[in-house]
Amino acid sequence: MDKTVWLANILSIGGVLETGTGLALLVDPPAVAFLLLRSPLAGPGVVVARLAGGGLLALGIACWYGRGTPSTPAGLGVSRAFLAYNLVACAVLALARPPFPGGLVALGASVLHGLLAAALVTALFGPMSRKP
Repeated sequence: MDKTVWLANILSIGGVLETGTGLALLVDPPAVAFLLLRSPLAGPGVVVARLAGGGLLALGIACWYGRGTPSTPAGLGVSRAFLAYNLVACAVLALARPPFPGGLVALGASVLHGLLAAALVTALFGPMSRKP
């Protein structure tokens, strides 16, 4: 698959997933924290989670609009930022194993972020495919 098409597809996925997650964190951070980590979220953690939700919403919007021109400097910048986020999210979620059953959602989210990071590394730094 062509690098431009591959990046556009990955950015489309990021646009949908991160916008949805960002909105969920803005609306109900304790529910998202409980779903992911099976742990309550209260006090200042709610404020920090809402700030993270705003950041994810912004990243999702950038991915969505960057998908139209993924090979431009701006599109590549969004792709690299999305790669950095996915690497961090994969590691943080993999290390955030709750001490009780129910950590499968966090593990699944970690794997999803790892797959997105691998796809982005391939698209950004792998050899470009040629059309026959």
